[in-house]
Amino acid sequence: MERTVVRVHTVGPADVLTLEREETPLPGPGEVQVRQTAIGLNFIDVYFRSGLYPTALPFIPGQESVGVVTAIGDGVALPIGARVASAGVPGAYATARVLPAERVVLVPDAIDDVTAAAIMLKGMTAEYLARRCHRIVQGEVVVVHAAAGGVGQLLCQWARHLGATVIGVVGRPEKAALASASGAHHVVVLSEQKLVDEVKRLTGGRGVDVVYDSVGKDTLAASLDSLKPRGLLVSFGQSSGMPEPLALSSLGGARSLFVTRPSMHAYVHSRAELEESSAALFDVVTRGVVKVSAPTTFALSAVADAHRALEQRKTTGSVVLLPG
Repeated sequence: MERTVVRVHTVGPADVLTLEREETPLPGPGEVQVRQTAIGLNFIDVYFRSGLYPTALPFIPGQESVGVVTAIGDGVALPIGARVASAGVPGAYATARVLPAERVVLVPDAIDDVTAAAIMLKGMTAEYLARRCHRIVQGEVVVVHAAAGGVGQLLCQWARHLGATVIGVVGRPEKAALASASGAHHVVVLSEQKLVDEVKRLTGGRGVDVVYDSVGKDTLAASLDSLKPRGLLVSFGQSSGMPEPLALSSLGGARSLFVTRPSMHAYVHSRAELEESSAALFDVVTRGVVKVSAPTTFALSAVADAHRALEQRKTTGSVVLLPG
C-alpha cells in the first residue's frame, strides 16, 4: 500500500515541506499500522521545520494524528478497524503510518476524528498545565497568553472549571471575543493595553498566582512582572521567538518567583500517564465542560499554506490537516 508523506530535507520556511509518495511500512512487534483521517498542526511543527528545534534530516513533521488501525504486529491486542489517536509521536504528516501500540489511545465514539485531532496534543497540554504542572485550585488567579489559540481556548475553559479567575491575553482586539467565549473572565489586548498594568488593576496590586506563557520572547518579562510574590511562571512555548536567558538573581528578593519549562513528553512519558491524561481530556470534552470550537482545516497537500497561516497568526483555535 502506498502513502503520501510530507518530508523536510532541509530546514527553512514553509516551502521546504515536500510531498512524496512511498510504500507504507508494515507494523513490527508491538506496532500498529494506521490509515490516518485527521492530523493536528501545532507550533512545535513549525519549530522543527524552521530549525529552531534541531533534529536529524530528513524527517516527517507532525506530532498528532487520528485514524483507523489497518494492521497489527505481534503482541498487539487492538482490533483492526479501531479508531485511535496519538500525540507526541513524530511523523504524523502522512496518509498512513506505523506507531508503537503503547502510544495510541482509543477515541470515544462521541468524539469525531477532526475534533480528536484538534485536541489531542493541545488538550493533553492543557490537562497537564492545569492539573499537574500546577494544580489549579478554587480562588486562584491565572494569566493565559494566546487565549484565542488552540491550547489557550482549552486551558481557559479548564482553568475556569477548576475555580480560577482567568485573565486571557490576546494580541489583537478581534481575538478578544473568542477569548471571552473560551472562559476568560477578563481579556487583555496587548496591542492596546499593558499586561502588568491590567493585572495590577484587576488584582488590586497583588499579582497573579500563575502565568501560562506560550509566546516567549515578546511576553516573558511582563509575565514575570505580573506574578505575585512566590508566583509561578509556566513557559511552555515561544511563538514570538526564544526568550532571552533569565538571570536567577532576577527571580529573587521580595518576589521569590518560580519558573518552570515543561514539555508534554515529560508529563505523558509512561503508558499510565498517557491513559490518565487522555481520559481526563476525553471526559471534560464529552461532558461539555470544555467545548472545542470548529478547527480550521487544510488538505494535507496544502500543508505549506497551513504553516504560513499559523505563523502569521491568521488562525484561531486548532488547525487540522485532512489527508483526503
